[in-house]
Amino acid sequence: MLNMEGMAKWVFDVGLAVLLAGLEVAALLAVWFVGAMERWAARGAPLPDRTGRDVLVLSVAAASSASIGYGCSLAALPVACVSQVVMALLLVLLLILGVGAECSKRIRSERQRRSLRRERLRWHESQRDGSSQASAQGRQPQRPR
Repeated sequence: MLNMEGMAKWVFDVGLAVLLAGLEVAALLAVWFVGAMERWAARGAPLPDRTGRDVLVLSVAAASSASIGYGCSLAALPVACVSQVVMALLLVLLLILGVGAECSKRIRSERQRRSLRRERLRWHESQRDGSSQASAQGRQPQRPR
């Protein structure tokens, strides 16, 4: 059985793990709520790209979770350490998924832009070719009827 001192440390460890994870989740929800409010306040007006801000928030949150987990391991708080490491891994996964989605969206739009540019150039070249043929046909003497 655990003695009273061991039980108090275990309760503190579990309580700290729950408190830290809850604070991190609340902070991330607050950041995303503020972003949603900005989009709502804009009412369809163009907004600056939020990807940089989201990457910064997620990377700082993951780094802080990892450093807090390391501090908990030094303080011999295994539950808090594991919860912070898991939280850091989840934040890194969310960061990778967000950046990957943004990269694929930018690659797709760039490919579409290039395709439209090539199509426009082909159309201009066909107009140039068609106008030179039309002008050459216009200069030929017409046969009398």
